[in-house]
Amino acid sequence: MADQNGEEKLLAVARHIAKTLGNNNNMADDILQIFSNFDGRFSRENLSERGGDDDPRAGFAALEHTLKSLDRQISQYVSSDQPIWADSADSSAFLDSIDELIATVSDWNPMAGDKIVGACLVRAEDLLQQAMFRVEDEFRSLMERGGESFDLVHGESTGNLDFDSEDDEEDPELEGVMRNGHEDQIPVAQPISDYDIVVDALPSGTINDLHEIAKRMVVAGFGKECSHVYSSCRREFLEESFSRLGLQKLSIEDVHKIPWQDLEAEIERWVKASNVALRILFPSERRLCDRVFFGFSSAADLSFMEVCRGSTIQLLNFADAVAIGSRSPERLFKILDLFETLRDLIPEFESMFSDPYCVVLRNEAITIWKRLGEAIRGIFMELENLIRRDPAKASVPRGGLHPITRYVMNYLRAACRSRHTLEQVFDDSGVPSKDYPKLDDRVSSSSSLSVQIAWIMELLESNLEAKSKIYKDSSLCSVFMMNNGRYIVQKAKDSELGSLLGDDWIRKHTAKVRQYHLNYQRSSWNKVLGILKLDNNGSLAPNVSAKSIKDKLQLFNMHFEEICKLQSSWVIFDEQLREEIRIALVKILLPAYGNFIGRFQNVPEIGKHADKYIKFGVEDIEARINDLFQGTGKGSGGGRR
Repeated sequence: MADQNGEEKLLAVARHIAKTLGNNNNMADDILQIFSNFDGRFSRENLSERGGDDDPRAGFAALEHTLKSLDRQISQYVSSDQPIWADSADSSAFLDSIDELIATVSDWNPMAGDKIVGACLVRAEDLLQQAMFRVEDEFRSLMERGGESFDLVHGESTGNLDFDSEDDEEDPELEGVMRNGHEDQIPVAQPISDYDIVVDALPSGTINDLHEIAKRMVVAGFGKECSHVYSSCRREFLEESFSRLGLQKLSIEDVHKIPWQDLEAEIERWVKASNVALRILFPSERRLCDRVFFGFSSAADLSFMEVCRGSTIQLLNFADAVAIGSRSPERLFKILDLFETLRDLIPEFESMFSDPYCVVLRNEAITIWKRLGEAIRGIFMELENLIRRDPAKASVPRGGLHPITRYVMNYLRAACRSRHTLEQVFDDSGVPSKDYPKLDDRVSSSSSLSVQIAWIMELLESNLEAKSKIYKDSSLCSVFMMNNGRYIVQKAKDSELGSLLGDDWIRKHTAKVRQYHLNYQRSSWNKVLGILKLDNNGSLAPNVSAKSIKDKLQLFNMHFEEICKLQSSWVIFDEQLREEIRIALVKILLPAYGNFIGRFQNVPEIGKHADKYIKFGVEDIEARINDLFQGTGKGSGGGRR
């Protein structure tokens, strides 16, 4: 029966072709003769018996007959309560019927203007729609059933998907593979450290079946419906995967409400999840789309976009929320993590999201990456403001190291560990050096990051100078600047920070510390040295009475003791600097004091009673100097008495 129906259709098609191509009866006869020579079934007699090319009613009857036959075949599958793809013979027969129906509609569409043919085609389209509804259900069912198990195809190295360790211990054979806890759950990929891996979330046989269905749906004009069913299933897979990776669905407002300490943990999860998504999950989805919709690139692109769009937006929205949030300096390092992660993933965005459907996602990723760069530059501006706002009156006791110095220098050292990233950020900013008028030409001609760092150092130095003026004692002012200047130079040396600032900068600021040292010596000890001053040949000035000499010694004792008592409570934080200052004091003070005492002892009026007036021996002077800058205030005792 089926053979007879097929032959009827074949002859009907031949008559239709002859009639369509032949402009007149003679041409139609010639075409029919060619058919007859090719196959005896196309003899003019056979064609004439069935009505010939001049009798279209036979062709219409054949169309009617074909549609009735297809209706019976397709309807039995459409109305079946059993999954058609449970039996390969049924699925094959069903697809053959759909193919025949699609071909019939295509063959007769040129004659759709005919009233009878038009009516038949309406029925055929209705039948095709019913068939598409059923294959859509079958497509969804295959997706859901196929998702109950999947394989992981590794590259050269092996990834360990170790998320649920208890399950792995119970079933060692499933090590490296994420498993279902319940049959109705969609399996998801686990977080891993090795990105050389592809997730095949559907068995190969299922993928082939899905491809066969997708091919018919696209040809029949139901490509969007097929893509929608496909994407709805795969979206759920990705959403569950993101959940297993620890990502929450957070709005921008939600992100801004999270305390920074908690947000740091969220950023760490985001970095890991983004790498897994862009390097494993999304490429695997792209691969699956291309296999299911092989030969139909537009449908594959649309499906991939619909699958990944929500998850991609979830990732990008989080990064965007952080980028437009607070620019407190403490946030720099985590925002650098976001920036670097997104920067390194831009090639993945460009390779996977390049088609017309996805290009908006790629462009959004690039935009948010640049916005993170703006946030980093904004954080450095906020650091500048923090330095400017630190009140000048907030000096530290005893001339020690100011907290703002410690904070800024350690902050910059840590930041400069990401030097190459920061150079990229600031080189893209295009801020001209003329915006930093106080910087010398050598710095302003350097990289944008070098200029930025040098400017911050300039602000810090200006702030410290203002703070130093709060001290009423000029010597303590110099000690304060020595302490902070030394710390700045030491922190800059042997680090990326010093490399950015340059050797000239280091030399210049080392010289400044030496100048503060000289200022301290002059302001603290010049008066004392003046008391001990001898004439040019090393003798006491002539005509100096014994009383005047005694007064000079008493004056020295008083000033020396006052200085030691005061400055023993001062602080030099750097042990090497403290030793350098002491050595310098010993070198200038001990020879002058020794000479003075020697000459004092030789004054005739004093003679053997000299020791009665000498409070400090040379060793005592050195011991008292060694007690300076301890921060203890114990410099009031000691001496020969």
